[in-house]
Amino acid sequence: MNQLVNGEWRTDTYETTDEEGAFQRGETTFRNWVAGSDVPADVDAEPDERFQPEAGRYHLYVSYACPWAHRTLLARSLLGLEDAIGVSVVDPWRGEGGWQFSPDKEACTRDHLHDSDYLRELYVAADPDATCRVTVPVLWDTKEETVVNNESREILRMLSTAFADLGNGVSLLPDADDDATVADVDEVITDIYEPINNGVYRAGFATSQAAYDDAMDDLFDALDRYDEHLAGRRYLVGDSLTEADVCLFTTLVRFDQVYHTHFMCNRKFVHQYDNLWPYLRDVYQTEGVAETVDMSHIKEHYYTTHPDVTPTGIIARGPDLDFKADHDRDRLAGSPPTPTADD
Repeated sequence: MNQLVNGEWRTDTYETTDEEGAFQRGETTFRNWVAGSDVPADVDAEPDERFQPEAGRYHLYVSYACPWAHRTLLARSLLGLEDAIGVSVVDPWRGEGGWQFSPDKEACTRDHLHDSDYLRELYVAADPDATCRVTVPVLWDTKEETVVNNESREILRMLSTAFADLGNGVSLLPDADDDATVADVDEVITDIYEPINNGVYRAGFATSQAAYDDAMDDLFDALDRYDEHLAGRRYLVGDSLTEADVCLFTTLVRFDQVYHTHFMCNRKFVHQYDNLWPYLRDVYQTEGVAETVDMSHIKEHYYTTHPDVTPTGIIARGPDLDFKADHDRDRLAGSPPTPTADD
């Protein structure tokens, strides 16, 4: 797989599976935190006073196709940070040169800050000797002219906390009146990561039957468990939509049209689950969510960018899902996030 090595782009260095054929996700490299962020207890980091949360100072680089980038794009929309944080969108097709900017392509943009041709140019600008994968999302600081962070879960928490005063008053974390806590949110995000968020990749990129079988067992055991969890509650944690729902949603919304077929996660469709399917529709219909979902980008990326998995590049046509159908979950405890009365 392709990555930077000492600032040079290489196409022959990064192995995605171990000797047993199990998928291994590489670590992200830029892990600074904006001042005022609430850093989770399990993260060994402190907010950096260099990076003050100021409107217009930061920029997100995302792909509509990528579930990790989608987390940050979704949070930006739900929290009303569109005017405070700009966005550039890469091409869903990723070739040997990595993520690229194709402003003439539908729903893609130019690099609004630097007019770069490839996302890797930003990584080198931030660190001329960078040795790392080039991934989205990227949170860029226009004042320090560097990458602040490229880890989706950490950017999500920064948007929820450090940038709270710049948004619409919505919170993606439990408030003081909720029986749930931020620790409960973090526990669920951690719990769904390996079997579900990363589990679909573990299944799709496995190069041995044993590794694939392990991933499939973990994935569907977790999906079954969370389907049962959502039987009597509207959201994953507490009484309102939180970061945990954001993290599960971006995998579920891709599942039936991509992961089920492309990654061979075909034991069951999400739309066959009694609770996960209406839950997915409920979140999709929350104000600010649907406009962050671009299924054409999602399907083009997965079916054309992984030749080892789908070498023909043919994009599967189905299934035809109605994310706008009634979900009947507003009868359950909890309510979607809404702007405060003063906004």
